[in-house]
Amino acid sequence: MIRTVFWKDDTVVMIDQKALPYEERHLVCRRYEEVIAAIKDLSIRGAPAIGVATAMGIALGTLHLSPVSGGEMKAAFNRICHEFSQARPTARNLFWAVERMRRCFDETFASGAQTVKKVLVAEAIRICEEDIAINRQMGIHGRLVIKDGDHILTHCNAGALATAGYGTALGVIRAAREEGKTLHVYMDETRPILQGARLTAWELVKENIPATLITDSMAGFLMKQGKIALVIVGADRIAANGDVANKIGTYSLAVLAKENHIPFYVAAPLSTIDMGIKDGDGIPIEERNGEEVLTFHGVRTAPEGVMVYNPAFDVTPNHYITAIITEAGVAVRPYEETIARLIDKNCQGSGES
Repeated sequence: MIRTVFWKDDTVVMIDQKALPYEERHLVCRRYEEVIAAIKDLSIRGAPAIGVATAMGIALGTLHLSPVSGGEMKAAFNRICHEFSQARPTARNLFWAVERMRRCFDETFASGAQTVKKVLVAEAIRICEEDIAINRQMGIHGRLVIKDGDHILTHCNAGALATAGYGTALGVIRAAREEGKTLHVYMDETRPILQGARLTAWELVKENIPATLITDSMAGFLMKQGKIALVIVGADRIAANGDVANKIGTYSLAVLAKENHIPFYVAAPLSTIDMGIKDGDGIPIEERNGEEVLTFHGVRTAPEGVMVYNPAFDVTPNHYITAIITEAGVAVRPYEETIARLIDKNCQGSGES
């Protein structure tokens, strides 16, 4: 199994996704600032993976705090959490992880610094382990939408590399394959960083899952030809009404799928759902450096002087989405009701109130 991010010997270790597919190497982060840098420069990306890295980074930063008074420790911890919250704005799991680590800190603060440090490390490791289990459960629910022989289109990378391991959208595909179904995956390049070409293709080749790479602009033509049975993508943040923010280009695929009467599925953990945001208009959309569009691997591909607009995500309205696959089950329209029901079910199952 691909392990994207994990804790080892009081360090945070992660696959350097900027090096793929040319080189398979790991980054070893000994300081929390290195984890933040890895999130910002996309060495680690994908909402669930960012959430796990954030939890581990907060634990790492707290672990290395020098002996200080209780008030000073709390101030330092809050500063670390704030720095992580500034890393990237769209991925809900980053903020979910900060909130969870804050609760853990508050619940154990009275026990003293050493206890707090140990508990935070344990919590971060638990979040990592839970993520893999959640992805597998999501796969069990999601594999039902895939029929034997289906050709599936996916966008960006929602595989093991976007999580602690196994994957969301690709996790559903993996689960269907493990069930014995034959299938074929089409993945588009996903400009401008080519997560589909570099990362999804790498995962599928590594696991011998039949796959074909296409450019982003080819998707509609394949749909019209009847070569796509369904589309499955991941998500970076989902509003309470089921509007979905995902990698730029997702909205276009959803519109094309609806025009061609092709089901469009989103696979994401409940931690990606932001019940505090009513609809997609409230989701913050990250705009990244224009150099990502102007160049590739340091080689300029556009003329000097041209302007660039580079939003990293777009929002797909819920009426384009057939269903949202989570670890607690599958949400369908009306999403406001079914999402809330799944969250309640999950809280009851975990004993939360």
